[in-house]
Amino acid sequence: MTTFANAESVAGEVKDALIDLIYRLADDDLILGHRNSVWTGLAPILEADIAMSSLAQDEIGQAVAYYTLLHELGEDDPDTLAFARGVEDYRCASLTVLDRGDWAFTTVRQYFYDVYKTHRLAALTESAYVPLAQLARKVRGEQKYHMMHSRMWVSRLGDATDESHQRMQAAVDALYGHALGLFEPTPHEAVAVEAGFCVAEADLLAAWRAEVEPMFEQAGLTSPGDAKPVYGGRRGAHAAELQTLLDEMQQVYRLEPTAAW
Repeated sequence: MTTFANAESVAGEVKDALIDLIYRLADDDLILGHRNSVWTGLAPILEADIAMSSLAQDEIGQAVAYYTLLHELGEDDPDTLAFARGVEDYRCASLTVLDRGDWAFTTVRQYFYDVYKTHRLAALTESAYVPLAQLARKVRGEQKYHMMHSRMWVSRLGDATDESHQRMQAAVDALYGHALGLFEPTPHEAVAVEAGFCVAEADLLAAWRAEVEPMFEQAGLTSPGDAKPVYGGRRGAHAAELQTLLDEMQQVYRLEPTAAW
């Protein structure tokens, strides 16, 4: 497999495919990190409060690292990419965009995302784009703790009480189609896979299902058999919640974009 050592080694449609891939990684982490940060001071127990704050910090920090890779590829600097783009420029999946919901909703969303991200990072450690492979190896060290946390909550709440089961199952039913949207095909996918930057979305989805389904069986939960993927996020078509989130997240930056903090 041909490897690409740095930004100068990629060009043309191969570069476009790489940029599209990294935007998806960065925007997912940034938006979900913002959603998770809202739990600071509000989580059901102190341990969960601290954990969610740490998760949010990790996800936003990882987004910055991806935006830095994009900057090396000729895109704007990380702050501009995070705070100055319009809603249609974001490539995050709808799963990350949805409002916070209750603790069951947050738990199921995080679990769905962590399984996806764990398998995504495992594949990216073998990426032909060397800087991305190096970053994936580093991020995996943090991700394993995210995965442990969300698995623990799914296992704990899935069949603990009638109410916890009902809330968790309702969250699964509401979020499953959005989770499938994480694997939305893009026009750049074939080029990215052929170049060795990533694996096919269908392969990731198969690995995701193979982990999620046994975990649900253990936790007393079931996947909705008729769930349809919620697509659009990877091409910039988002629900209104994202504009509301961006208005809040970008407010201070847009007051004085040239300020040095």
